[in-house]
Amino acid sequence: MSRKFWISVVAVGLTTVSASVLADHDRDGVRYDVRYDGNSDYEYARVVGVQPQHRRVRVSEPVRECWDEVEHVSDGPFSSRHIGGTLIGGLIGGALGNQVGDGRGRQVARAAGAIIGGAVGHNVSRDRQRGRYDDERVYQRCETRYRDSWIERVDGYQVTYEYAGRQYVTQMPYDPGERIRIRVDVTPAEA
Repeated sequence: MSRKFWISVVAVGLTTVSASVLADHDRDGVRYDVRYDGNSDYEYARVVGVQPQHRRVRVSEPVRECWDEVEHVSDGPFSSRHIGGTLIGGLIGGALGNQVGDGRGRQVARAAGAIIGGAVGHNVSRDRQRGRYDDERVYQRCETRYRDSWIERVDGYQVTYEYAGRQYVTQMPYDPGERIRIRVDVTPAEA
């Protein structure tokens, strides 16, 4: 027989053996798919239960809150509405300063009295007219605050599977579906 014939026979034989090793096996009513990697075997076991594991997580959500603020705006220190009060206060302060001291000290006291009296007269005039002549401006103020809430998230899955008539439990980050891939490692028992 020819060499090509024997090579074909060996190839068909190896393919048949490989197919039988990798085929699905039916043991104890559970279908397993066997895979070999050298030292360990990999099979598929039937999943009998999946329980999601929940964890409470705090979530901070930004919320923008706005409100209206009313601000009274006066004319300022050099307003024509307060000139009368400033002048009268300056005259009274200057007259009182004139009563203090003599010579050069009298002139300084008169000037200081006029300045202080003018400031007092301006403040009195402004306080008396507050609200009467002030402009009202409405400003919208906004601020971002954080509102906390609690939600439940799935943190993983507790998977119960059955292999060779026994049940096992493991934690997984995802739901494996109807079957789970397991590694079977056989070692001799000590006597």
